[in-house]
Amino acid sequence: MKRFVPLVIAIVAGFVLLIANFIPYAEGWGLTAQEWFNILAVGAMVLGGGNLIKLQLMKISSKKAGWGYAAVTVVCFFAAIFIGMGKFGVHPNELYPNYAWSGYYLEEGSGMWWIYQHMIVPLTSTMFAMLAFYVATAAFRAFRAKNTEATLLLVTAGIVLLGRTYAGVWLFEGWLPDSLLWLRFDNLTVWIMDVPNTAGTRAITIGIALGVVATSLRILLGVDRSYLGQD
Repeated sequence: MKRFVPLVIAIVAGFVLLIANFIPYAEGWGLTAQEWFNILAVGAMVLGGGNLIKLQLMKISSKKAGWGYAAVTVVCFFAAIFIGMGKFGVHPNELYPNYAWSGYYLEEGSGMWWIYQHMIVPLTSTMFAMLAFYVATAAFRAFRAKNTEATLLLVTAGIVLLGRTYAGVWLFEGWLPDSLLWLRFDNLTVWIMDVPNTAGTRAITIGIALGVVATSLRILLGVDRSYLGQD
């Protein structure tokens, strides 16, 4: 029974949202289901946050490797909750100059804005800067002409890399006739991105869409029950 009831709820909610997108009369049903989803999402966020704090505190108490990062995670977690729930707005505020942090809490200068601009943005930039080195090393290992496919990948990547820089123009400047200007790396790069790359992107998008449809049907029909956990 504890698996049957969630299964029925998932199937009914799924069909309600599906019908609401095709039948105008049922649009209100979809909005109601989305409100229920928001309520459940809040509960899931509370459970997820509690589980996060539990695991980090266990790591700190046992002094496992990296427990210092766990301590930073706990401090930042509660600081973000305090600032977010306190709605520390812009200071000073023109409407209420005698009250500190009384401005709108999502405008420039508010507490959440400060967290995003001075913590999230620098950390994101650092992560992507480090990721660039991993991408470069992985590309160096992958770009080896072992077979036909690898050779095509290597040649195409070289053309695109050169075409994105001034070298794509400088290498052919002055000696290539006008009838062969399409051979310049910058022009070849545009063609590669507009034709083969677009075709591959559309094929991947169509495949993802078919996969989403197939998975959704399996869930709606009760065939796929993996989201209920194991027996």
